[in-house]
Amino acid sequence: MSKVVIIGGSGHVGTYLVPRLVEAGHHVVNVARGQRKPYQPHAAWSRVETVMLDRDSDAHRDSFGTAIAALEGDIVIDMISFVLPRTQHLVEALRGRVQHFIHCGTIWVYGHNATVPATEDQPLNPFGEYGTQKAAMETWLLAEARRTGFPATVFRPGHIVGPGWDPLNPAGHFNSEVFSRIARGEPLALPNFGLETVHHVHADDLARLVMAIIANRPAAVGEAFNAVSPQALNLRGYAEAMYRWFGHEPRLSYMPFEEWRTHQVPEEAEATWEHIIRSPSHSMDKARRLLDYTPHYSSLEAVQEAVSWLVANGRVQGPAQQE
Repeated sequence: MSKVVIIGGSGHVGTYLVPRLVEAGHHVVNVARGQRKPYQPHAAWSRVETVMLDRDSDAHRDSFGTAIAALEGDIVIDMISFVLPRTQHLVEALRGRVQHFIHCGTIWVYGHNATVPATEDQPLNPFGEYGTQKAAMETWLLAEARRTGFPATVFRPGHIVGPGWDPLNPAGHFNSEVFSRIARGEPLALPNFGLETVHHVHADDLARLVMAIIANRPAAVGEAFNAVSPQALNLRGYAEAMYRWFGHEPRLSYMPFEEWRTHQVPEEAEATWEHIIRSPSHSMDKARRLLDYTPHYSSLEAVQEAVSWLVANGRVQGPAQQE
């Protein structure tokens, strides 16, 4: 099997991807910035080689690409590049030395979608630093695949969900207290009419997609793939489903966003704005056609698994759990 170097393999996706790679027989090297443990334990981690490198540190910034190339990976998976020069630096070091380069992008490269569900052949319309930088990286990478044959593939995750961290909630931000309020059957106000959308994806479905990209290299090189659940959720439907999951009828109200934000913590209101102004909704048809891949989890199934973990660990509290 192949030697796989994964940069940032201890995070959300790596928690599931690294064990899948090991179990498939690959030799896995996890390049990490620190001693962070994966979100879920797995025996496969005992067979993973770990290399400590921080691409943003003064000590490693100029030599990072050379250090990654020296690991002699057949496949390099970059989970944590956020600016174009970092990706260009790495690619130049890997030219002619890697069989497959897989880059983690984001659905935020789309910006506003003119039609939904958005497909990969729609033009990118990013705004904001994060989405703009990610769009620049994948545009450059895919052009390199076409023009020079560099074997790049991009996947674009939605809002990543899994046990161990707070999912994007029905109010459009990440404060788990929203789930506690729903669990207690308390009222919840949503911005506007609650019809803006969010699009989750379970971290293990992302891991499965990367495995499909590796298994179908000829079809995947030079392509970008959406990486989301089968369907997006609007905030209202999301909230209603979570109330009923906790055994309550929904108690929702609505107000214009500018009024709604005055009742919120400013940072949380800003997070909501960043999500609802994009209102992502994306198609997974291309991955099905080219990679024979379909996600296992719906958005609600992924969120409910994550919230179950939050409840079990005391981070979401219903009536019986209150002091």
